[in-house]
Amino acid sequence: MTVTDLVSRVLRGDPRAERELYDQNVDRVFRLAYRLTGEAAMAADCTQETFIRVFNRLETFRGDAALSTWITSVAYSVIYNGLRKNRRNESREVELDEAVNRPAGGAKPAEPDLKAELNRAVDGLPEGYRTVFLMHDVEGYTHEEIASSLGIQAGTSKAQLSRARAKLRKLLAVFAGEWVTQ
Repeated sequence: MTVTDLVSRVLRGDPRAERELYDQNVDRVFRLAYRLTGEAAMAADCTQETFIRVFNRLETFRGDAALSTWITSVAYSVIYNGLRKNRRNESREVELDEAVNRPAGGAKPAEPDLKAELNRAVDGLPEGYRTVFLMHDVEGYTHEEIASSLGIQAGTSKAQLSRARAKLRKLLAVFAGEWVTQ
């Protein structure tokens, strides 16, 4: 089934189509919300609010971007409005591997100090850098999807990712014992 067919069926009130749209996108929305909020309960609330808005505003989807990209832009808006509303001063992210279900017997876990340092470094990135880094390097969004979701240019997404990586390299180089020129 094409996205156009799925959207048409949802707009006609087909509950199976609604469930299919939800199932195709819920995990990605929750992971993004969880990484940006750092709280499972808040991430669940943001995910729920995202899909309420998606279903209420689906008729405004024009098809200029992928449906998943449009849903991500709705999610991003919901998440950041929620964060602004709560005005939390604490860390907004959790350890990167906590938000992903890893298969049993998977890769050897990273050294705890490195994981903690990485989380601190990611948390210390400016909001735009952190968001682009998480969406691209952790979630696998393309720069075009990020640009469409965040309302920025793809070049801006690329530049922010490059700056985020450079800042992380610099912050983590001391921890890794590398020599860094200032």
